[in-house]
Amino acid sequence: MIDPRLKVLQLVAHHGTVTAAAAALHYTPSAVSYQLRQLAEELGVELVTQRGRGIQLTAAARTLLRHVEVLQAQVERARAELAAISEEPSGPFTLCGFSTAATHLLPPAAAALRERYADLRVRVIEAEPARCFDLLLAGDADLALVINSADTPSTADERFDQQPLLDDPLDLVVPAEHRLTELRRVTLADAADEPWIVALPGGAYHDLVRTACAAAGFSPHIAHYANEWDTGAALVAHGFGIILVPRLARLNEEWPVVRLPLHGEPAPARRIIAATRQGRRDHPAVAASLDAISTTAATLLPQRR
Repeated sequence: MIDPRLKVLQLVAHHGTVTAAAAALHYTPSAVSYQLRQLAEELGVELVTQRGRGIQLTAAARTLLRHVEVLQAQVERARAELAAISEEPSGPFTLCGFSTAATHLLPPAAAALRERYADLRVRVIEAEPARCFDLLLAGDADLALVINSADTPSTADERFDQQPLLDDPLDLVVPAEHRLTELRRVTLADAADEPWIVALPGGAYHDLVRTACAAAGFSPHIAHYANEWDTGAALVAHGFGIILVPRLARLNEEWPVVRLPLHGEPAPARRIIAATRQGRRDHPAVAASLDAISTTAATLLPQRR
């Protein structure tokens, strides 16, 4: 419904390079460059200029993009209304999300959609939050479960509708027989002197742990790095330190570790956000997905309170 060359311009603006935009669109870089030139010639303006080895958007391109965002949102609203009129939404529908969400929240939602809408072709993609936004923008996903980080668009970004879905509390995981297991109520500050196991720097989880500890009044002594929950739990089980693990994450039950809910302030949690393209939230399949995800989360989170 909108000239596909405008989407090409959107992706170039989002990624900053023709090569990255081409990868997101599954095009060749030459195809992206050709479509940009063709669009510029048709409009009679210059859209990009060379800047060193990269490119820079012109004032005309930025002006055009503001209008494209408005048009795109209106098209999404029209599609949502048309789908609501139809008795049976059909066609492809893709859910995407980071690893924990893709494991515990998206499969039940996909199953509920498949059962409710027989003609809907439901697909699930596991992807890091930044990649989820790429998929939304390219039209390769309809709903994403993400956690905001330095690599993801701001919640004020008008291209997307981002709404808090749920807070996933972080539990402290310690070795069995650890001193903290004897306390009735454990706060994050109680673990200030412990050796910590965190994810590698640069990721949302690493930043979340550092920020939570700072709010509790200390800087964690980082002894080891582990990006996978089971890897971290194995290190904890062998006495190498402690970790914070989201309550939705499931650990290997064979490890001799204890999971302790945290009390007091701050009690750290990661906020899971449901993101769609602007204007798409009222699509019946999106609404049904969010209902199913919320129902699943309500049954999972209380299990470890």
